[in-house]
Amino acid sequence: MFAVIRTGGKQYRVTPNALLKVEKLDAEAGGTVTFTDVLAVGVDGNLTIGAPIVADASVTATVIAQDRLDKVIIFKKRRRQNSRRRNGHRQHVTVLRIGGINANGQTYTAPAAAAEPEAVEATQE
Repeated sequence: MFAVIRTGGKQYRVTPNALLKVEKLDAEAGGTVTFTDVLAVGVDGNLTIGAPIVADASVTATVIAQDRLDKVIIFKKRRRQNSRRRNGHRQHVTVLRIGGINANGQTYTAPAAAAEPEAVEATQE
């Protein structure tokens, strides 16, 4: 089960219980976001492609955090002019966990075993 959604001018292929970093959204941590721009849905080998979006399809996600990416250095140099400029930029992102995909009147979620991986304790001998 997967879906292709569009947000922030980009397209993402998502599956239930996947973590995703997208352009900043106006939502608080712990809140829920619903994407209705679903471009394609794949279920059990069957692919449904929208024209331009799939009718009555949506993807729900939970906001994990509002974060920033690593710094990107912008360095400009004009050769032989003794001119250099250095700037930095950190892009704001929203971290999401995909909850479920609604398509064809059904809701697809991750299996319970895959949703909560068990913690493995290390023992010293």
